Amino acid sequence: MLKLTPIQSDKVWGYEQWIASVHPNGFQKDFADFAGTNYPLLVKVIQADESLSVQVHPDDEKAVELEGEGNRGKTECWYVLEAQPGARLVYGLKSHTGVMPSKEQLICAIKENRLEQFLNFVEVKKGDFIFIPAGTVHAIGGGLRLMEVQQSCDITYRMYDWGRPREIHVQKAVEVTKNDGLNEISSLEKFSCPYFNLERKVFGGNYSYKNNGDLNDTVLVFICAGNGTIKSSDGKSFCFTKENIFAFKACQEVTFESSENCEVIFISAV
Repeated sequence: MLKLTPIQSDKVWGYEQWIASVHPNGFQKDFADFAGTNYPLLVKVIQADESLSVQVHPDDEKAVELEGEGNRGKTECWYVLEAQPGARLVYGLKSHTGVMPSKEQLICAIKENRLEQFLNFVEVKKGDFIFIPAGTVHAIGGGLRLMEVQQSCDITYRMYDWGRPREIHVQKAVEVTKNDGLNEISSLEKFSCPYFNLERKVFGGNYSYKNNGDLNDTVLVFICAGNGTIKSSDGKSFCFTKENIFAFKACQEVTFESSENCEVIFISAV
């Protein structure tokens, strides 16, 4: 078992921590040694004091077509850790006139700074889970702290940036935009998609977990709440607290010991 150390990056809107990554832009050598340099997922904690840009990511096919061989797309999901009252997300597009906007309409709206009429704003609260398939137009609003699980990809196309003087990627953003596969925002128990599995557990006292995946699979566990000790069947033991993340092999059993209620999310690649 391995306890991972976050890599923090300050942004104009707040900051993000890459907490499980073998991506070159946020490389954790100890994690790469543990999980392999081609581990397909990337996990972050995002602190949004202000709104992030409205953006979209390509799927696997478009990532190769637009950025070259060796690139993968970015399907992701968010789990809301903290939310100020009234905090919002952009989650997909909406109809302005009864018909979804065409690519030409989107391009025109971006260039004329009136894209907001097509954005689907939704209020979220602590504990909400949001699935973001590749191609979904999205933005994290201010006043939110999220845990993000995604494909290991750092390709982002900005569509709109609330007046900030940063580059906008109009043609590529519109080219990769889709508006399907969106789920209702809900609580998280178990979730699976073609790229990752998540399972949330809430417990008090001692709790043991063993994944039934392949022998070489790496499983991550993110601590949402609680303090205590985590032990694995390989003899490793660590203290844990809120927002720690650990990696262990699927063939291992991990045991949590705590005197309080704990909330954890187990994460594995498909």
